[in-house]
Amino acid sequence: MNRQIVIGVSTLALVVLCSSNFNKTTTQKLVQVIQNSSPDYLPSRKNVAFKEGEILTYRMHYGVVNAGGVVLEVKPELMNISGRDVYHIVCTGYTTGSADWFFKVRDRYETYMDKDALLPWMFVRRVDEGGFKFSQDYMFNHYTKKVDIGNNQKYDVPPGIQDMVSAFYSARNLDLSNAKPGDLFMLNCFVDKEIWPLQIKFVEKEVIDTDMGKYRCLKFRPIVQKGRVFKKEEDLNVWISDDKNHIVMRAKADVIIGSVKMDITSAKNLVNASSKVN
Repeated sequence: MNRQIVIGVSTLALVVLCSSNFNKTTTQKLVQVIQNSSPDYLPSRKNVAFKEGEILTYRMHYGVVNAGGVVLEVKPELMNISGRDVYHIVCTGYTTGSADWFFKVRDRYETYMDKDALLPWMFVRRVDEGGFKFSQDYMFNHYTKKVDIGNNQKYDVPPGIQDMVSAFYSARNLDLSNAKPGDLFMLNCFVDKEIWPLQIKFVEKEVIDTDMGKYRCLKFRPIVQKGRVFKKEEDLNVWISDDKNHIVMRAKADVIIGSVKMDITSAKNLVNASSKVN
């Protein structure tokens, strides 16, 4: 997938179910990075937006064609690594039908995110798109402010850095209660060896129809780079539930080669009451 679409939708077009189990190698990596990070120095942020066991599912459209699905899952059990509670969050995506025949996608993105700091310890990316495959494993040391991507490559990062998945879940805890049209919100993400400032601009409040009914939403417009994928800034829009869950209800991108849309189909194990309109 194009990197800017993935970042702009705050990791929405991410994507195939993986096991809730974790292998010994993953655990050892987490132990090593957490022990070497002096986690006592981490800031504390209260999570009021999601909990273990939450599952969000989406349907992807390309034009009028149902092209695939997306699943975002917070695994039901916390991991305890060297005294730190850690969320294991998996985002999977896949093509279906004719799209699967033309350009098969089987992608998986994972973050291991500190429960108390809402910062990532480890990011895992497995991409399989049209026969093109690659893998990424990033280890985040928030004490030394470095990201280790393997092969003796480490990158300096600012405090509070997020990965592509943790950014979405961290952003759900932003205080949007007093947001006014034009207000900008920003998070720094580490993506493909670069620090990306993810900026989203609040546009307006809106009620939208979904497969789950009508919902009050906050419409945001991620700031995107024009010319390469998008013709103009307003070509990418995201609708977030106007409640404390702050889940993405819809995302729509008008790209140079067409229109891509993602609509929510189910939301399970939410921690707060929803903004559904009765």
